[in-house]
This record gives sequence, structure tokens and C-alpha cells, in this order.
Amino acid sequence: MEEMLIFLESIPDCRQEWKVQHKLSEVVLIVLLATLANADDWQEIGVFANCNEELLRRYMKLENGIPSHDTIQRVMANVQPEYIQRYMLIWNELLERDEGEKLKKLLSIDGKTIRGNASKNQEALHVVSAWSKEDGICFGQKGVNGKGKEIPAIKELLDVVEVKDRIVTIDAIGTQKTIVEKIIKDKGDYVIAVKENQPNLYRDIELYFEDKEHLDNSSYYKTIEKAHSQGEKREYWQTEDISWFEGKEKWCGLASIGMTKNTLYREGHTVEECRYYISSLKDEVKEFARSVRGHWAVESMHWHLDVTFREDKNQTLEKTAAMNLNIIRKWSLAILKILDLGKKYSMKKKRFALSCSFAKNIEKLMNL
Repeated sequence: MEEMLIFLESIPDCRQEWKVQHKLSEVVLIVLLATLANADDWQEIGVFANCNEELLRRYMKLENGIPSHDTIQRVMANVQPEYIQRYMLIWNELLERDEGEKLKKLLSIDGKTIRGNASKNQEALHVVSAWSKEDGICFGQKGVNGKGKEIPAIKELLDVVEVKDRIVTIDAIGTQKTIVEKIIKDKGDYVIAVKENQPNLYRDIELYFEDKEHLDNSSYYKTIEKAHSQGEKREYWQTEDISWFEGKEKWCGLASIGMTKNTLYREGHTVEECRYYISSLKDEVKEFARSVRGHWAVESMHWHLDVTFREDKNQTLEKTAAMNLNIIRKWSLAILKILDLGKKYSMKKKRFALSCSFAKNIEKLMNL
């Protein structure tokens, strides 16, 4: 973390120099530490900084004291999100993790609307993120005004994140020929959901797997999980038999199609749901299953943003400040996952524990 403060010093500061009283790098670090310690809005970030001023001075000069919460918000509205994203990735590289090296890492792309950013005069900011399950970190995000504009954001995101030797997973919004072409061109693989937004493709795959002979000849894998008085069976089918598929050459790198069926057993009731996929993966049904299941790691990240960090309750309307907070929350989530407080806590309780004993645990943060 001390190294990160040095890196943060190099963030370009576009403020008028004669007006600057608080170093940009120190403001960003205050926001990061406050977010880790259970602060969810600008006022709470200001309270955190004031309550921990003596402690913060061990790591920062704070030459003009603690900035007000309004100043903190104004500064964060003047930092280009790309710079905070860049330093989050530098932090990740400093950890030198090697998890998942034996398998192709997953890069899951999905969008989330920051509902608190909406007003009668503007649409809410919608952030499309590229989340790595193995690294537990977001490698990039693009903000757009409104959920319906995800496709251009996905294309822009694929221009800036590394997909080589990764499996890119996207929900049905990403079932676009230009998107799969981009992934293959950059030497990645893909597993992408197919829904009614591609009606002909969806119906063709659905009809294929409705044929029992086709189902029996496909590779098969299943898992069964039981918890909290309910059971769930997950079944996966994958096949390279796509010679019948008219127009397959238009889907760059297409090597297989797949189906999943999730069966939920609860209190005497059974619910089934089938989903369909296109993929550049060869017939490796366990790898296909890992990719499909792994995609929901990005949904877990979105859940944490709402539940652990209460993102949708935050009323920040300025787009850049809201985007920077979104990145810092994801950064905080990655830190919390590896932070050992001596007891097994949920992410939410880790934040609360930090807020209760920040002085006791700051060295653990600084020495990650």
C-alpha cells in the first residue's frame, strides 16, 4: 500500500495549481481506505478521515489538514477513471498471484446500473465490467448512459483489456458477430449465452438439443449441490456437431454449442431452466461447465457492490465521481478478499470490523 501511494503520486492533476490545497494522491488514498472501513458516501468518507487524522498522518503529509467531504467529492470528479483503474491493476501485479495458471483464466463481462446516479434530468450510469474470477479483480470498465448501450461499451472494453489465452464469457447481450471476431482476433476464446435477441440462432440450438439422439451423443457433465433444505442439479451438454448450422462461418472461431439445465428442488417443488451457448472451445465439457458457472462470479461482484457497499443507495450524480467510486469499491472488494483479520468474516463484516478497529488493522492493509 505504501508503494501504491508512490504510484498514485503520478496521477495527472488537472486542477489549477494555485488553488490546490490537498494532494490528489492523498485524496484518492483516503477514499480507498475509507471505503474499506465501511464508509459509503462522501460525508462518511469525511467523517472517517477526521476521526483517523493522526493515524493517516503516518502515511501522508496532509499539509493543509483533512479535506472536507465536498472537497473530496470535487477532487474525485476531476480524476480520469482510467488512472485509478491503472493503479488498481498495478496493485494486482504487485501481489504476483499465480492462481489458475494451470487453467485458462476466465474474463467475465457484464453490466450493472448505478441506480443512485439517476435523476429526472439524467439516465443512471451503466457500468460494463471485465471481471477475472481467478484474480478477484476488475481489469477494466466502461461507463455508458443507460443499459441499452452495452454493445459499444463491450467493444471498447475488449480494446483495452488483455484477452489472449483467456476465456471471455458474456451474457446474451454479447452475442454479436463483431464481438466474437474481436475476441478471436486477439487470441482469446469465448463462451457466450444465446437468448431470444438472436431468435434464429436461439431456436436452432434449442431444436438441436430437444432431439434426444443429439443429446445422448453430446458430451455430458453434471454437479449436484445441497444446502439449506434445497438441492440443485446442474447439467451440461456440449458438442462439436455444428455441420448442420447454416451461417456458422459468420461466427468467427465457432467450434461448439452447448446447453445447461439447472434443476432446483425445494420443498417438494421442482424448477427447471435451460440455457444455450455458442463457444470457440473444442469439446471439453468440464471446461465449458467451468466457464458457464464461472461467469456468475461477475454477478457475485455486482451483488457485493449493492449489498456490501450499498452502491445503489449512493446519490452521487456527477458521472466521473460515480465512476471512480465504482472502481474503488471493486478495488476494495479485491483487497477485502485477501485481508486476514484473524477470523472468518463475510466481506460486509470485514468492513465493519475495520471501521471498529482501524488503527489496529491498518498495518495489515499497508503490508498486503
